[in-house]
Amino acid sequence: MTVHKIAFIGLGTMGFPMAGHLANAGHHVTVYNRTTAKAEQWTEQYSGKVALTPAEAAKDADFVFSCVGNDDDLREVYKGENGILTTVTNGVVLIDNTTASAEVSREIAKAALEQGAEFLDAPVSGGEAGAINGCLTVMVGGKPEVFEKAKPVIDCFAKAATLMGDVGYGQITKMANQLCIAGILQGLSEAITLAKSAGLDIEQMTEVLKHGAAGSWQLENRAVTMAEDKFDFGFALDWMRKDLGICFEAAEKLGVELPLAKQVDEKYAELQQRGFSRADTSVLIKQFDK
Repeated sequence: MTVHKIAFIGLGTMGFPMAGHLANAGHHVTVYNRTTAKAEQWTEQYSGKVALTPAEAAKDADFVFSCVGNDDDLREVYKGENGILTTVTNGVVLIDNTTASAEVSREIAKAALEQGAEFLDAPVSGGEAGAINGCLTVMVGGKPEVFEKAKPVIDCFAKAATLMGDVGYGQITKMANQLCIAGILQGLSEAITLAKSAGLDIEQMTEVLKHGAAGSWQLENRAVTMAEDKFDFGFALDWMRKDLGICFEAAEKLGVELPLAKQVDEKYAELQQRGFSRADTSVLIKQFDK
């Protein structure tokens, strides 16, 4: 394995373990986080260095990863006064794992190219558990030759990394992923509510259904916990609403209707008002509480 100098920007729920897998694979990792204490915590657990700005972290790196909150955060860490693009050199590959808009990915890719760098939008799916276990699904947009160069590094935290097309298509694929999850969770919420009301054993039901056409990751990993009223894990409702907002903006530009996703988003908004903002997205079942 070729050892690389890697910068990782953003050590949240996903970024912290993802950067850890890169360090554990033997790469020389420098991390930056808006809260420096979190970066220092990371270096206590993994081998690496702390930088005080994205520019400092990215200096002399072969690959720069980012995993931040939203479009505005991305613009700040890439194009801000102390951003990544102020210090990168020719041949550097920038890999963004944030769930963001396709537009901001294309904007940053264009700016990167002007600096002689290459850019891949590479949002991930698999949640916190997938990040911790190094088995994320990565949906990538960019040039084929750049993807092939970056794939061995991405594979440090992925079970599957697939090139979906040009820059932006990774984000479009992630939008489709989130829309599927929203629909599945609504159906699962209704199914569990019906089954519990009838006195059905949810564990047995899950075991039966997972082998048929209703089988899904959400069914296998969330049905029982939903029935047990457990939501203290996984992907927060706040984050899902942010992602659905990105989907709605893209759909409006494309002239596409998303009626089920909008219904689910309305229910999530109500649940936010009830104090479930940080609960896992499977808290959708609480819409049926009487």
